[in-house]
Amino acid sequence: MAGNSQRRGAIRKDGSKKGQTVGSGGQRRRGLEGRGATPKAVDRVYHPAHKKAKAAAKAAGRRTHRKSEDGGPEYVVGRNPVVECLRAEVPATALYVMGTVDADERVKEAVQTAGDRGISILEASRAELDRMSPNGMHQGLALQVPEYRYAHPDDLMADALASAQAPLLVALDNITDPRNLGAVIRSVAAFGGHGVLIPQRRSAGMTAVAWRTSAGAAARLPVATAPNLNRTLIDWAKAGAQIVGLDAGGDVSLDEYDGTGPVVIVVGSEGKGLSRLVRENCDSILSIPIASSVESLNASVAAGVVLAEFARQRRLA
Repeated sequence: MAGNSQRRGAIRKDGSKKGQTVGSGGQRRRGLEGRGATPKAVDRVYHPAHKKAKAAAKAAGRRTHRKSEDGGPEYVVGRNPVVECLRAEVPATALYVMGTVDADERVKEAVQTAGDRGISILEASRAELDRMSPNGMHQGLALQVPEYRYAHPDDLMADALASAQAPLLVALDNITDPRNLGAVIRSVAAFGGHGVLIPQRRSAGMTAVAWRTSAGAAARLPVATAPNLNRTLIDWAKAGAQIVGLDAGGDVSLDEYDGTGPVVIVVGSEGKGLSRLVRENCDSILSIPIASSVESLNASVAAGVVLAEFARQRRLA
């Protein structure tokens, strides 16, 4: 009996047995049931892997440049892009070179050019360059480009009116490729234009790609941003400028249009063209005569053709 009592547990004064534990009564069964597969680390918003994947996704496709999230300086990365920016005299504040980088001809040219231009040359670790280029494609070089200072639309028109020539400006509508923006800036500068206007939103900005494509013209030609493109075009029309939109189905041919007066050329995207409201605010819709086998011209090419024709007319006027 003693053995049985010890095995079963001694009786306390309150009637309970020593060593007795309170059971769950089946209440824990639900908590033990399967809840499905554990989400991957990148799918859990609180996990560092999720944040890292999100940052990498934002940087996807941006091999040549990266703009900081706070609107600060931009970093051009990769040996060829860095050398091209330095050749085009893109404004830069610092050249970062990885200490263990293989100094090929592009690295040597980048260091030599940066030194000649008085740009700071700083040694950086791989980890530091990786932070400037989340996709890791820096090849040991990064160029820091300061944030671009845009002009005000009112100042841009005022300066154009005060110049010796009648205002010749280009406004871009739905142009999202910075290469097109850079090419337009280059054409405007080449044909005596006074500046370029872009919307603040849904538009290509003055990134290093635009700088490089402009071949240095962006350093001499002002670019203004408009919170509301339509409102700015209306204000410019009140200032005496003719607002001319470009469209393949325009009602006026380039051959017939007089571009010697104050004019703003509005260029839409190759796919969408001019937006409805912008089109309604144009005084004329201009078409460029082209071969029937070609549907349309690239936005920057179309702008260049019109600018060249207007420049010709002004030389003869």
